[in-house]
Amino acid sequence: MAVYLDPVDHTEYPLEEPRWRSASHRPLWIDPGPGMARAEIDSAEGSLWRYRAALPVEFADPISLEEGRTPLLEKEWTGLGSVSFKLDFLNPTGSFKDRGSSVMLSYLRDRGIAHVLEDSSGNGGSSVAGYGAAGGMRVRIFAPATTSPAKIAQVRAYGAEVELVEGPRVESQNAAIRQSGGEAFYASHNWQPFFLQGTKTLAYELWEDLGFRAPDNVIVPVGAGSSLLGCWLGFRELLTAGQITRMPRLFASQPLNCSPVDASFRAGTDQPVERQVAPTVAEGTAIARPLRLPQMIAALRESHGGTVAVPEQEIVRALDTACSSGLFIEPTSASAVAALTTLASTGVIDSAEETVVLLSGSGLKAPTTVAELIAEARR
Repeated sequence: MAVYLDPVDHTEYPLEEPRWRSASHRPLWIDPGPGMARAEIDSAEGSLWRYRAALPVEFADPISLEEGRTPLLEKEWTGLGSVSFKLDFLNPTGSFKDRGSSVMLSYLRDRGIAHVLEDSSGNGGSSVAGYGAAGGMRVRIFAPATTSPAKIAQVRAYGAEVELVEGPRVESQNAAIRQSGGEAFYASHNWQPFFLQGTKTLAYELWEDLGFRAPDNVIVPVGAGSSLLGCWLGFRELLTAGQITRMPRLFASQPLNCSPVDASFRAGTDQPVERQVAPTVAEGTAIARPLRLPQMIAALRESHGGTVAVPEQEIVRALDTACSSGLFIEPTSASAVAALTTLASTGVIDSAEETVVLLSGSGLKAPTTVAELIAEARR
């Protein structure tokens, strides 16, 4: 039976009691489950809920906006031939985080929670606000004062309350935690492990997209790590279920200006390593101290993958390349495109392999910034 687990002291908690941290104030985890077979896919369901057999609890009334089932677009790519791009920026609120929000908020609402708090630099807040609105829940979002105005406008449009917090990203988290308790549950996409249960559907979807095979490589932009850990959970479950024969190699892309996962991975440790942090255009990954660093390092090592730390000018160049090919993405997604170029040029991946790049967020989240960066790249 699945349980909440403190990954440090291994204390277990029942899933029937909504929690976001352990008694030792650490983020909780849910171990990989047994997975599911092709026959268990609910083919009548058009959203990610077609994979509900892989989720660790029953859901009485899921909150859904038909998230998931996003296109897998095959394109020619210099040096690699054909590459597949997973267009998760086409989810209902414009980012891959809708996968996690749908499952996390459905779980919480099923257990009587009607008021949630979340902290976010943009996409997570927009997604929780949108799904909270769809589920009739009250939502309050804490965000850095520097967050893209377009993302904040989206949060407000859904009817959520917004509190802008001065200072680095972590101050928004601290403010949300201070105000949580009582009727207001801290539904953090970084802390609550049911969010990862939603993002793991990305792996199941790629498996189905590719004719029930695993790709050789998956490249994802990484901040707090929900896409990376979701992919690892899903593919690990598929391996356990005998539905795939090997794990794909997982690659984490980060802006060099904020690259704690790359720093620790290259140092051979799963603990934080000091590396200078500076502002980055990839604001969605600007998390200097990710909570789940040990799990991310373990996922990269177990899959024989790796990390790429991308300089700002390469992110901008990749953004221009993507938009010029018809893919209007935000700079955070462009870091994964830049990582693809680096991995190909250094021979880490090659044309004989099947590679998938996750495009996580829409350029419509920050259109002015995207336009300015592209103008700069083309000068």
